[in-house]
Amino acid sequence: MAKNVGVLTAGGDTPGLNAALRGLGKSAIHQFDIQLIGFYDGFRGLLHDRYIVLDETALSGILTIGGTILGTSRDKPEKMVVGGKVQDMREAMVETYRKHRLDALVCMGGGGTQKNAYSLADKGLNIITIPKTIDNDIGNTDVTLGFDTALGIATDAIDRLHSTAHSHHRIIVVEVMGHNAGWLALGAGVSGGADVILIPEIPYDPEKITEAILLRSRSGKHFSIVAVSEGALSVQDRQREQDLLDEKANAKNKKEKDKSKEELEAFYAHQSNRTIELSQSLEKLTGLESRVTILGYVQRGGTPSARDRLLGSELGGTVAALAAEGKAGVMVSVKGQSTKPVPLKSVVNVRRTVPLDHIWLETARRVGTCLGD
Repeated sequence: MAKNVGVLTAGGDTPGLNAALRGLGKSAIHQFDIQLIGFYDGFRGLLHDRYIVLDETALSGILTIGGTILGTSRDKPEKMVVGGKVQDMREAMVETYRKHRLDALVCMGGGGTQKNAYSLADKGLNIITIPKTIDNDIGNTDVTLGFDTALGIATDAIDRLHSTAHSHHRIIVVEVMGHNAGWLALGAGVSGGADVILIPEIPYDPEKITEAILLRSRSGKHFSIVAVSEGALSVQDRQREQDLLDEKANAKNKKEKDKSKEELEAFYAHQSNRTIELSQSLEKLTGLESRVTILGYVQRGGTPSARDRLLGSELGGTVAALAAEGKAGVMVSVKGQSTKPVPLKSVVNVRRTVPLDHIWLETARRVGTCLGD
């Protein structure tokens, strides 16, 4: 039976992390007599052995607080900048693990964290992970910690923008987070009654969007709300992306590989301007004034929703039970109304995107929402 367990939070912060830490810590203390220590600032804290004992005092009052009391970072154990050099620091992290005589290390994070945690498992550490990301794009789980809160924030923003769009007869383009998966933009768009929803899974045609907006205008509705995922691409841009990916895959020497890599990086760097460019394009094509609202990190912040507090508590408690049983090499997945461990290997490099036959997409089409295709 486990006696000593470590925990860290890595990647972007999300609402509900403190609830998960509390659920893990209180379950460890009250039910399993496990001592829990938390490492500050993700894997870098594990490297430098910066930690806190997560006792009753440390866990008190954190359930409703956003972010993470442990702090976080996006450091990768295999490629960490130390002393100005990129180095593989996993062996040093193993030393910290052994120094504290840990029976397990819990890593809470998104897709990158799952991959990084798996690389530590390869070094012999007993790893258990919790899926958290507002993008809701981790494989082999129905939902991720933080998504519900972010969905509520994005929906509330769209609700509020309706009044100014209506008053000024404008097109309001709302950029929602989601680089590679459209769950957040789709969910908030349907919930907030957006007239157009654009997601990465469906390349969009600006002409189709224009037709939908002009049709609304001719019917007497002189405003439109466009909810767009930050990773959404036009048909033309999607083809350009694919061409660049093919060039990179087919590069035959270092010079060609470096060139294709630079071109691909430049393509993605331009991504932040695409929502603004879309707004400008729609203004020209429709003759209607258009404005952009980029929600950004506000979607990560604030008090977690009741659902994320409950989910965090459930996930944390399940992790404590798994650690007590000696289980490792797993992620705690949400399946229906319950949680269950799934092999960590089944999660690594698996992105959960919106299926094109998903009920949310079908619902959007049924109520007349334009999806840009």
